[in-house]
Formats: sequence, C-alpha cells, structure tokens
Amino acid sequence: MRRTVFGAEHETFRATARDFLDKQIVPRFPAWEEAGIVPREVFHEVGALGVLGIQIPERHGGAGETSFLYPAIWAEETARAHVNLGGLGVHLNVVVPYFVAYTSEEQARRWLPGLGSGALMASIAMTEPGTGSDLAGMATTAVRDGGDWVLNGAKTFITGGINADLVVVVARTGRGGERRDGLSLLVVERDMPGFTRGRNLDKLGLRTQDTAELFFEDVRVPAGNLLGEEGRAFTYLTGNLPQERLAIAVYAQAAAEAAVASTLDYVRDRKVFGKSVSSFQNTKFELAACATGLEAGRALVDRALAAHDAGELSAADAAKAKVFCTELQGDVVDRCLQLHGGYGYMREYPIARLYADARVSRIYGGTTEVLNTIIAKSLGL
Repeated sequence: MRRTVFGAEHETFRATARDFLDKQIVPRFPAWEEAGIVPREVFHEVGALGVLGIQIPERHGGAGETSFLYPAIWAEETARAHVNLGGLGVHLNVVVPYFVAYTSEEQARRWLPGLGSGALMASIAMTEPGTGSDLAGMATTAVRDGGDWVLNGAKTFITGGINADLVVVVARTGRGGERRDGLSLLVVERDMPGFTRGRNLDKLGLRTQDTAELFFEDVRVPAGNLLGEEGRAFTYLTGNLPQERLAIAVYAQAAAEAAVASTLDYVRDRKVFGKSVSSFQNTKFELAACATGLEAGRALVDRALAAHDAGELSAADAAKAKVFCTELQGDVVDRCLQLHGGYGYMREYPIARLYADARVSRIYGGTTEVLNTIIAKSLGL
C-alpha cells in the first residue's frame, strides 16, 4: 500500500541517506563488525551530512527541524542497508532531545554544536546492575559539595558508552514522598577524574554497537552540568520514552522488511530438487504471511509517526507500536531464516545477522512484559 506520511522533501532526504550509506558505510561495515565498534571519524562524516543536527536549533548549527520523520527515515535506511552505526541511534533519538529541551543557553552553546557535528557523541546511563527497567529504584547517588555534585554508582548495558564524550547520568540527588522523586540528570564528560569505563560487552547481536559498563567513584560534576531542574529526571525520562520506543519500532519494522527483501532474492536463486525454493507452496505461504504482517506493522508505525509529529502519541500507543513491531520482527526474521535452510545460520548471509540483532528489540527500551503493563493500565486494568 502507498505510504502517505512522507512528503517530497522527506524522500529527497531518503535518497541522500541511501546514497551515503551504500557508498560510504556498507563497504566498511564488515571491518567494524569484526572490531566490535564504529570508528569515531564515522560520526564526523554523518554529522557533515547533516543527520546529527536535524533537530538541533539553527542558532546552534543544526537544521532546527522539529519533525521526527527525518530521524525515522535514517533508521529505515540503515536497516535497509543491513548496517548499524553503534550508538548513533541512541545519540540522535534519545539523548540529543534531552539536550535540546533542557539545556540552559550557556550549556546549549557549549554542547549543541558538537553534538550536531559529531565532535561530541552522547549516551544516557539509566540501567543499573540491580534495577533493570525500574527507574525509580535507582541506586546511583550524587551529593552536593560546594560547586560540584559528587557522583557515585555504576551503570550497565549503556549503548554508545565506549565512544561517548558526554554521558547523561541518572542519579539520585534527594528523597521525596515517592520512589521516583529526587532523581536528576548530570552530564559527565569524558575525562572527569573517577569516571571509568568497563569492557565493551560481548553481545549476541548488534556487534558494532558499543555497549559498556560505566563506573563513577567520587566524580566531581560541576553544578553547571546539571541538565534541567534538580529532581525532575523521572518526568524528563518518561516524557521522552514515547519517541525512544517509536524509534525502536521504526527500526524493527524496517529490519523485518529488509529480511523479507533479502529472502526473496535468496529463494529465487536457490535451487532444491531441481527447482527454485520460491516455487514451493510452503515458501509462498510463509512469505505471504510475512508480507501481510509487515503491511499491518507499517500502518501502525506510520500512524504512530503522524501522531508523534502532531504531539498526540501517548505512552500506551508508543508501547503498542514497539510491542507489535518488535514481536513481528522476531517472527518474520525467524521464518525467513528457516527458508534459507543451513545457509541461514551462516553469518555471511544477512539473515543470520538480522536474526541475532533482532532478539534484543523486545528487551531494550522497555521489555515487552513491562510495556504490556502500560498498555493494560491504559485499558483501566
């Protein structure tokens, strides 16, 4: 079915993104997968393309675009190209919005130009070894001491944590009547004494996405690095979760579409018992089922994108989009791998990498189980 959420200007951006990815990223990607990280210079290249500054105000070197459709197109095109640019997605869709929304003018002048050019890459440190999705159970603390906050704690599973120059750390700075009260956002800079990074975690999939453990031991963070108001972090975090979850849904949907596209090529070329795999009824029915599911996922994603741009995407609706599209991704990729037979288990084929990469989609950004509770609550349950 014809998509209506994008206009001509969006498709122009899509063509630019596709050309850049095909020419500049795809040929180099295997080496990055082998190394387990994307080289820093790549972010400068993406910044020069204008991608990182899409939503940064013009006075700070960006495009000043408020629509999420452009980052969504970038996510779709990276999935189509079978590449992953490390922590770039989190930088663009999760962290930069906090800087745009909550920096003071002085902070904006200090950080936004670099965030838009790729000179500064950012990540956000929420998850802790003992808390998982329970933001209100945060154990990392920061205590005010003169002109600084003294930060102590540990974070894990931090996407982009190795390459990040700025880490937005969620820390408990006070206590209130609710468990969620007293949380604040502190911007920790790369070379601050007491801030150390653990190993680049060895993951099942998303091999180029650096994921780190971070440790903070008496890190003195200047008061001027408090992002937004003290004690308001829980409100800030929950306010941006719909966009974060929508971004995951967009990528999951596009990755599932990429799986079907590569599988169609494979089954047409692969011969079994003297016939192409595509000629068997089971192959046709499996791919027909995938195509039907993808159509439903695409309609849901496009509707969510339109709602988000209109300021109407609720937490429950974003959760629905993420749950549906990530579960769909898992199902579609699994079916497609089966149609590859033994070759589907070989990492030289795109479907094997898509399979490994897909599994975490139902975990990060809120597990399916957590999101189902949000959806159920919206039903009055």
